[in-house]
Amino acid sequence: MTDYKPPFTITNKMLEYISSIMEKIGKLDNYSNLNKMPILRRNNKIESIHSSLKIEANSLSLDQVKDVIDGKLVLGSKKEIQEVKNAYKAYEMIKEFDPYSLNDLKKAHGVMTFLTVEESGEFRKDNEGVFDGNGNCIHICPPPEQINALMKDLFNWMKKNKKQIHPLILSSIFHYEFVFIHPFSDGNGRISRLWQNVILSNWKDIFEYIPIESQLLKYQNDYYDAIAKCNKNGDSTIFIEFMLNMFDEILDEFINNTVISLTDETININKILSVMEINKPLTANEIMSRLGIKSKETLRKNYLDPAIREGLIIQTIPDRPTSKNQMYYKI
Repeated sequence: MTDYKPPFTITNKMLEYISSIMEKIGKLDNYSNLNKMPILRRNNKIESIHSSLKIEANSLSLDQVKDVIDGKLVLGSKKEIQEVKNAYKAYEMIKEFDPYSLNDLKKAHGVMTFLTVEESGEFRKDNEGVFDGNGNCIHICPPPEQINALMKDLFNWMKKNKKQIHPLILSSIFHYEFVFIHPFSDGNGRISRLWQNVILSNWKDIFEYIPIESQLLKYQNDYYDAIAKCNKNGDSTIFIEFMLNMFDEILDEFINNTVISLTDETININKILSVMEINKPLTANEIMSRLGIKSKETLRKNYLDPAIREGLIIQTIPDRPTSKNQMYYKI
């Protein structure tokens, strides 16, 4: 192991942001009902995926992204549709990844770039540059022969310092250093944003709900500008401050826009999801038995229809919703 240490400076501005962010997280920690709101988690995940892909020039709209994830027919580029499927699978696996495992990072890249790039899950073998949204080269990346050592150093440093450096800062340092190294031939931006989520969700579950990518899309030019300034300065201080500002702002929006109190519909959706297994089809009678209800009309109106409408439960025969052979499974 080397004495590698990413260059950065802890500033008063960072400490102010962290204080503000922690206060807002504290407010959200008081709402234990958040984990009973699958619709909120899913919608924010879809927003994250759409924003992260749009930053990389994927042209599909938010509604089209939702339709792809719901298994509906979407007219669009085959590659862009596959990117949505890949990103959804990768974001679904966030809690399965070890944030300090380099092998898991490669696995995540393999999922994120499945069928869309040749070197999926493998470090690049050619020289690369980083370009901003206008096509301007803002960074010449390290040569491919240095990537293995640089990535091992970065992950070893994170493991060594994960208890000494605040996760908000550490995850932002990772984000910048990863973009600087640019270890893959494609998908680096998507993976850098995904992996910051992996690090933060490992620390606080609330980050599964926070669509930070939508904030980065909103400030896309500032995002690239912060990276370019750090490249020029030779450290990640400006980028850390930028990311902390993004988290601070998105938490304001999250608190203001989220209806914390559970509606009857949300409670019922949560109940039906709790008695079903992922990708295991059940008949209406089997679901009624598990829920302890006797009316098929109640099942349909209060449980199945809302969950299907939100894309949380899928019919095995969607074209014939009243078929006697109809079954249902959660995704």
